[in-house]
Parts: sequence; structure tokens; C-alpha cells
Amino acid sequence: MKTFVKYITMSSGGVVPPLTTHILDTARGVPAANVPMVLYVRENDGSWRQLETRCTDHDGRGGFLRDLNWQLAVYKLYFDTDKYFKNSGVTGFYPYVEVVFQVRDPCQHYHVPLLLSPFGYSTYRGS
Repeated sequence: MKTFVKYITMSSGGVVPPLTTHILDTARGVPAANVPMVLYVRENDGSWRQLETRCTDHDGRGGFLRDLNWQLAVYKLYFDTDKYFKNSGVTGFYPYVEVVFQVRDPCQHYHVPLLLSPFGYSTYRGS
């Protein structure tokens, strides 16, 4: 399996990691800050190997794979929504959200937003 790494340079001079996310709390109308997240890659035997653990920043954003290899594979983003809602003083229905996606072109940037509320969520491939 070939491994690729591509970084996108922002106009501000910063570097965008190959995988980004943005979580918005649609019930409160604010970014979901400090949401614990874990990125996994699926191994050939079907098991999941943990790659990175991060938390969203004050704007609900997070990036992965700054120093790791981006490859053709199936990945899983785990969002600890239970911890986020408890810290917000809210009881949520979903204790976590897992988003599984496939990287078919490692030369592209992948953005996986999450629209979140205590009783629902939605995700899509962003840009």
C-alpha cells in the first residue's frame, strides 16, 4: 500500500492538515469546543488502530495527521459527545458519534463536519 502526505498551504502561511473537522452545536448555535476526538484506521484484518487523539478548539475545529502518513484506507472519527454535553450541562441521547469514511485519493484534503444537537446529528463531506 502506498503512503502519501499532502499539506495545503493557507493564505495566512499556516498549514492545513490533510483531515479536518468542524463541529457545530446546532441546538445552541455555537461551535462545539473541547470535544474529545479519536482518529482510527482500519487494518487489513478489519480491526481498528488508533492514530491520534485531539480535542476541538474554541471554534469547534480540529485537524489530524499533521505528522502522520495519509494513505488509501478506511478511517473512523470518534467524537465523545457525552463528555461535551455533560460539560455543557445538557443530557444528550447519543454518548458518541462515529463517522467512518474512505480515502480514495490521498492527494485531496478531507473535511468531515459534524452538526450536533442533544437528540440528533448529521455529517457530510465538506470542502
